[in-house]
Amino acid sequence: MAYIQFLGAAGTVTGSKHLINTGDASGKSGFQALVDCGLFQGQKEWRERNWRDTPVPAKEIDAVILTHAHLDHCGWIPRLVKEGFRGAIYATQPTIDLCGIILPDSGHLQEEDANFYNKGKKSKHDPALPLYTFEEAQNSLQHFRPVRVGETVELSPELSFRFVRAAHILGSCMAEISLKANGEAKRLLFTGDIGRVHDHKVAPGKVVHSGPQEGETADIVVMESTYGNRAHPKEDPLPELACLITATARRGGSVVVPAFAIERTQKFVFILKHLMESGAIPRMPVFCDSPMAIKAVEIFLKHDEEYSDETREMIRKYGSPLEWPGFTFASTPEESKKINSVVTPCVIISSSGMVTGGRILHHLAQRLPDPKNMVLFIGFQAPGTRGFAIKNKKEDVKIYGDHVTIRAQVAALEQFSDHADPPELLQWLRTFKNQPSRTYLVHGEPDASGQLRDLMTRELGWDVKVAEYLGKVEVG
Repeated sequence: MAYIQFLGAAGTVTGSKHLINTGDASGKSGFQALVDCGLFQGQKEWRERNWRDTPVPAKEIDAVILTHAHLDHCGWIPRLVKEGFRGAIYATQPTIDLCGIILPDSGHLQEEDANFYNKGKKSKHDPALPLYTFEEAQNSLQHFRPVRVGETVELSPELSFRFVRAAHILGSCMAEISLKANGEAKRLLFTGDIGRVHDHKVAPGKVVHSGPQEGETADIVVMESTYGNRAHPKEDPLPELACLITATARRGGSVVVPAFAIERTQKFVFILKHLMESGAIPRMPVFCDSPMAIKAVEIFLKHDEEYSDETREMIRKYGSPLEWPGFTFASTPEESKKINSVVTPCVIISSSGMVTGGRILHHLAQRLPDPKNMVLFIGFQAPGTRGFAIKNKKEDVKIYGDHVTIRAQVAALEQFSDHADPPELLQWLRTFKNQPSRTYLVHGEPDASGQLRDLMTRELGWDVKVAEYLGKVEVG
């Protein structure tokens, strides 16, 4: 009996891993494909699962279908390969290009963190080890295979798939799976992360223009629910953003922005450029402190086929961000450390977006205690992360084993999210050509998944369930 098993992003918003098995429950027969292979982030109970072997041995997984290049969807791939996976990893070319920088960078950061903890004796593990290394991440890249959007790939006589646009980030797609089960053809749709509806005016800076794909047909849907319990604000965020930055600069402070290195950073620098050129905010130095920032910008400029009209016009008008006066992209540790000596107003954009690691930790450790400064969140913060603690205005936060007092102003703008909210999800779901027999909600906190389940059941009349970690559901 063919089945789906939820190996991650069930009961939490990270660690996306969904197994499709075309054979029996033992996993010894049939073909096994993994849709996404992400890192768990947030609460300790979830992070610890990154260190456990997969419930299904990695060497018994035949292929990975990757929806996009965010770490909570791709960041466990080097570990999968380390454990013995030898199959192919299928993704769009932009996703492969982005993984080529994000995965080695993740390995590098984990090595850096392990070295820091070992040097300061701040870990209960002796020695502290990285989940995987830079070299192991580089090695995993040889397994990637490019797939064009709309191209059908046959993985086995029973299983094939094609990518359709998701409009979440550059290269992001949903996976349409065709599965022959018990003599019947079934279509499964794994959404990955669903982008906001077409060029919405209250979703500024949107890069990709096409999608999410409308008019879908599916028997079973496995769907994200990140923003299932709240709607994005409908107001234009740029006036509020300009006020926040201007007020911080006038009191002599700096703006520290934890931002996902892929897409969110590129989006935000264009918005800052626009605000400066229009006179809405004062001109000040902007530092993009991420080792992958330069390469990420180059990848975005390369894949102009995915631009929205707004993005294409901004690039035509302003050119490459790498050449803008006053914008510095710090690639080396030495360049990063120089930012610490800047005492005049500036904007510092650094990853990780949820403050789970990376260079953002050093900037926050230095600038959180000063009330002149501001920390600005422009992305989702999973419960259990440092970003969630700071956003919810705790008195202090633990960084590299030390308690850092939070005196800086803390602000958040939800409009920059790349995830569709419930009204946008319903708008998309109503375009389906049929009513799926079952829908399983993943990649959401319990309250978000529960509220979205109730909304979809009430408004659409669909059979919707919240996926359970390690739960198996039959296909057929």
